[in-house]
Amino acid sequence: MSVDLNASTYIHSKPALALNYILPAVVEVLHTNFEATDKTTVFDLGCGTGGAAAVLSDDGFEVAGVDPSKDGIAKANIAYPDLPLEIGSAYDDLADQYGSFDAVISLEVVEHVYDPKTFSTTMFDLVKPGGIAVVSTPYHGYWKNLALALTGRMDDHFMPLKDHGHIKFWSPDTLGALLLDTGFQSVEFQYVGRVSLLAKSMIAVAQKPN
Repeated sequence: MSVDLNASTYIHSKPALALNYILPAVVEVLHTNFEATDKTTVFDLGCGTGGAAAVLSDDGFEVAGVDPSKDGIAKANIAYPDLPLEIGSAYDDLADQYGSFDAVISLEVVEHVYDPKTFSTTMFDLVKPGGIAVVSTPYHGYWKNLALALTGRMDDHFMPLKDHGHIKFWSPDTLGALLLDTGFQSVEFQYVGRVSLLAKSMIAVAQKPN
């Protein structure tokens, strides 16, 4: 599959606004799963300009990551020169190139992916047996969709006129099915950004079998 490696343009190297409410929950998940483990390895699939990877590195995790945006990785390499953040995507054989990790995170990425099955398979291959994948994406559920429709915000939410915007709109059922079909097990969800019924994003935590 052909991928435009300059498909996204980033304007800063700090965590995006959405990560202000996503990252604390992700950090808590990682500490809960690996609190007794030294040198926990984390791969950031879709690392953007490196903001999330830098936060995790500062917190003691060993982090590597890729992103398909040349512009984003250039900014990440300038801002965080000690972090191994490189151009790459879920359509590459990343496990062959980088090996496997205790955890793989992918934050606000899967909604941009044309081939989610390949994305999920790549993520699965990157996770060590017994490790976890942590995936965040905008939440879509009945009550939130109803609220968007009633308040006339559906067009703004789905962003049809935005270049390189969201092309997949996930619910817990559909994202859970994707991860389970790939081979993950015990998929659990957290909801962040608002009360759960109207949450801005959801975070799926899926375990790879031993």
